[in-house]
Order: sequence, then structure tokens, then C-alpha cells
Amino acid sequence: MNSWPDLYEQLRELADSTTLRPEFTLELAPAPAKLATHTAALLADVDTSNPVGNGRLVVLFEPEFQVAWEGNIRFVSYITAQLEPELITDPLLLEVGWAWMSDSLQSLEHLALSGTVSRNDSQSFGDISSRAPEGSIEMRASWTVANPEDFKAHLVAWISMLESASGLEPLPDGVTHIATNRSK
Repeated sequence: MNSWPDLYEQLRELADSTTLRPEFTLELAPAPAKLATHTAALLADVDTSNPVGNGRLVVLFEPEFQVAWEGNIRFVSYITAQLEPELITDPLLLEVGWAWMSDSLQSLEHLALSGTVSRNDSQSFGDISSRAPEGSIEMRASWTVANPEDFKAHLVAWISMLESASGLEPLPDGVTHIATNRSK
């Protein structure tokens, strides 16, 4: 199961999934070629009635163990999402953003987790001062999949990170969305 064709197939299956939330659009995309022997990328958009978040997941695979990664399968994630006005200046926002990432991986074996969380905000002035403040959060993280059998679960954890950042309510236990295929 620790072969690139098997892992890539799981990534493709997720992109083609018909059971994702209807707010999601996923697609496979070109990945940076020189980061590892094998690479793939997944793009995601979250749209409730307006675009609220997006992400890019790059999967790196090396046939041999990589000391810096502490393994041979590495995920590199970038997520950005629009913030509700009351969250823009929340002093705990950056810690909460990191918790969204680390909590999503909590039940999975992972190694060498690292990342950053940034806040971007703007305030309008002059003739446009009546506009509400706007802001977004950017979350960058990378981690190594400790157990290749959990590869798909790590993909699902990344979707969970994007759901949290985009402000989507978690689905109740036992509830699954049955949606049409939203991949591009």
C-alpha cells in the first residue's frame, strides 16, 4: 500500500468523491515537480453563497525514508478563508487557527508537524469608511503521514481543516451529505 500509484489513486478518488459536502469543489491540479520524486496537488474551494475559503494540498512522496520528513509521505497545506467581522480582531484567532489544524490530525499518527497561521485585515477610510472591516486567515502546515494505511484519513483531516477555517458547522455524528459530484 506504500506505493505512489496506490496513494495517487486515493487522492484521485477523493477529488471525484460524491459524498463531500455540497459547499466543496475539489480538483486535481499540477503540483510542483522538483519537491519530491512524486508529487500531486489537490485544490479545494468552499462556496456557501459566496466564496468563503480555499485550499491547496500538495502531497510529496519519496520511495526512500527522508530524514527531514521522518518518513516518506509529506503533506504540505495552504488554506485561506474569509473571517466574520467579530473574528478579525479576536486575540486568540491565530491559536484557534492552529488548533483547527492540529485537532484535525489528533487521532492520526503524524510526524514533524509544523506551520504558521496569519491574519490579514483591512479597515476602510474616507469615502468608503462605511464598509465593514474585512479579514482572512491563512494557515500553512506540513506534516508526515506516519502510517501509509492512514493516507486517506489524512486527506479527510485536511478537508476538516478547511471546513473549520471556512466556518462550516461540523456535521452531526452519523450524518453524511449525499451530494452530486462537485469536482471540476
